[in-house]
Amino acid sequence: MNVTEHLPILQVVLPLASAPLAVLLRDRLAAFVLVLAATWAAFAISVLLWLQVGESGLISYAIGSWPPPWGIEYRVDALASLVLMLVSGIAAVVLPYSRASIEREIRPDKHYLFYAMFALCLSGLLGITVTGDAFNLFVFLEISSLSSYAMIALGKDRRSLVAAYQYLIMGTIGATFIVIGVGLLYIKTGTLNLADLGVRLQAMTSHRPVLAALAFLTVGISLKLAMFPLHQWLPNAYAYAPSAVSAFLAATATKVSVYALLRFYFSVFGETAVFQRLPMEDLMLVLALAGMFVASTVAIFQDNLKRLFAYSSVAQIGYSVLGISFDSVTGLTATIVHLVNHAVTKGGLFLLLGAVIAGMGGVTLARVQGVGRVMPLTSFGIVICGLSLIGVPGTAGFVSKWYLILAALEKGQWWLVFLIVLSSLLAVAYVWRFVEVAYFHAPRADLAGAREAPLALALPAWTLVAATLWFGVDTSLTVGSASRAAGQLLGIAP
Repeated sequence: MNVTEHLPILQVVLPLASAPLAVLLRDRLAAFVLVLAATWAAFAISVLLWLQVGESGLISYAIGSWPPPWGIEYRVDALASLVLMLVSGIAAVVLPYSRASIEREIRPDKHYLFYAMFALCLSGLLGITVTGDAFNLFVFLEISSLSSYAMIALGKDRRSLVAAYQYLIMGTIGATFIVIGVGLLYIKTGTLNLADLGVRLQAMTSHRPVLAALAFLTVGISLKLAMFPLHQWLPNAYAYAPSAVSAFLAATATKVSVYALLRFYFSVFGETAVFQRLPMEDLMLVLALAGMFVASTVAIFQDNLKRLFAYSSVAQIGYSVLGISFDSVTGLTATIVHLVNHAVTKGGLFLLLGAVIAGMGGVTLARVQGVGRVMPLTSFGIVICGLSLIGVPGTAGFVSKWYLILAALEKGQWWLVFLIVLSSLLAVAYVWRFVEVAYFHAPRADLAGAREAPLALALPAWTLVAATLWFGVDTSLTVGSASRAAGQLLGIAP
């Protein structure tokens, strides 16, 4: 048997199988080693799949040897391979970090459950990305969501239970909209295969059930990706979850939801249904700009750094949606590049905030006064990630905003260029709030003896900080893969 032929299914099965085994072991060290091995294996597989797609193109894997569209198909193209590598790569970095961070944030008897939920969430996110079946996509979305609710609720702060409950309610509403949309598509076409749906819907773009399905899926996925104004679950979920969970979800969950939106819009419905039959271009433009400005403004007035950067995530999702609204290769390239760049930036940022919690006991602005003096490396890393959120040249965030500006110029929309730059100035304001308290105030007397983060926390965090700087200089991986993916989504590239 040639193992390389089965890489698409192994990508999902390995972390999925490790979850129940971790529960059966009921030992936190054994569970950690098992899930870590599955996570690193998934990352290695994703790299191999990305290389295979680059060499030979689309990979189609038929589950149980039933040919599509009769059986369930896993499909890996340029976009899917990039997102698979991003999700598994973030997981491979966050999981070693979590071993040290959850010692302080989760009760020891719950550690093995955390690792099991982490593995389930990872397998769900990978499944969403690799599946070529609409109903399977919904199932994997629920696997990742349910495990996310549990991980958020594991935090010691009682507010984490409320945050998990809010997320559950909003997520359930989103899931209901998605399954209704999938059901309408199945009734209309008789198939659930995404590629087959794309072919059959070409002649049905004006049919009302198809447009209703598009509307249901748009609202449902928008809830999952926290598009403004459907973002109410996100700030509390990120703020009160354990640090490792905040970092993992901020770097992966919303990114995979953007991927799902791209897949349905361009691979299933096509541009005609999305941007000609319905006024989605104008609607998404308005919602993107509202998210960019409103969420950034709210972030400025937050006193908890995790909530501050949670609202920043809502604003950054606005940039991704803005790229989609352009309906062009450059716009989609900007969206896909931003998925990667914001993932490494925000993942590194939340990992560093977890290190601050370990050293200072919290991340309120009052508590982290003078952190730049007692934890200089950690504070410097937060500043670097903040510069990336602003879009300073030399950081990953600059590349994303540069391609958004190019897409706006292609459309002749100079006013949008002005708004993109203006929204970045709001990011300067909320990043400056951290700089001010970290470097222009003396540490509190009871925290003056705080020390730099231990290596177990610092090394994973700085891995993502280094990626933030690297992707700001070398864009061959991010922009190269994103432009190929964008071309395929629009039917321009093979």
